[in-house]
Amino acid sequence: MTGAAAAADDGTYMGFVGVTTGQSSIRRVFPAWAAELGLPTGTLVGHDVAMGSPPAVYRDLVAQIRDDPQHRGALVTTHKVAVHAACADMFDELDELATTFGEISSVYKRDGKLYGAAKDPVTVRLALEEFLPADHFAGSGAEVLVLGAGGSGMALSHQLGVRGDRPARVTCTALREGQLDHLRELHERAGLPAGLFRYVVTPQPADADELLAALPPGSLVVNATGMGKDVPGSPFTDAAVWPDRGLAWEFNYRGSLEFLHQAQAWQSGHDLTVEDGWRYFVHGWTQVIADVFDVPMPHETVTALSDVAAALR
Repeated sequence: MTGAAAAADDGTYMGFVGVTTGQSSIRRVFPAWAAELGLPTGTLVGHDVAMGSPPAVYRDLVAQIRDDPQHRGALVTTHKVAVHAACADMFDELDELATTFGEISSVYKRDGKLYGAAKDPVTVRLALEEFLPADHFAGSGAEVLVLGAGGSGMALSHQLGVRGDRPARVTCTALREGQLDHLRELHERAGLPAGLFRYVVTPQPADADELLAALPPGSLVVNATGMGKDVPGSPFTDAAVWPDRGLAWEFNYRGSLEFLHQAQAWQSGHDLTVEDGWRYFVHGWTQVIADVFDVPMPHETVTALSDVAAALR
């Protein structure tokens, strides 16, 4: 970390694959990070792709990244699964997590070869370890309630399953059974203990309230639904009762954030630790930047970059 201004732009750029990339905070943050890291470019180019696009759209995009010598690589957000499904054969190498999860969130190049990696499991672990002690679950009987079975929920449940200090139980929820079937298949493919997980369909917030109220003290509750960011609302009602000495983790850091506000309201007068998704966002981007630019990303560097980004929130 030099903190010096970035070198003169060398004409290359990093990509960002999403749905509406122009609205992301990273547009302001990336040039400042590039200056802090001394990267050869501070240019970030968005690739907006509509949800449900046909495979040919993803293949054309990956080919563009692969064949353009100025394109250094890309972070993939919403389309991680679709990119893997349509383009896995276009990569020279995929990491083990990309194969296990069936998704690609980091696209980068080395020596003329194209690589793909799944970073969500890594970034969710890094963010979790910052506020959850390594022995939090040991002998406590505390559980985890993961609301939402999309990419972030899948990554967290996987990391809880491979954690040395496992919770007594991990309850995973979704609005539809099909989403939970996909999650169950992932857990089986990863060889995680079947008895650790419970899968529950929660079509109404009151259903989630019941699961929350039954949690033992010290349990962790996570909003991985996208509610409060992608769509307004919370998976809980305002009457929800949180666990004593528990932890609430909102994966989002921007939006209406109803889940976060509910937890903060309960926090007053109760022993509830509340975290938002800011550090998860920072870890997600810095891990892919490390891939794309082949730079080290130790904890102290991430902390410095988080401080830079916080000033631009």
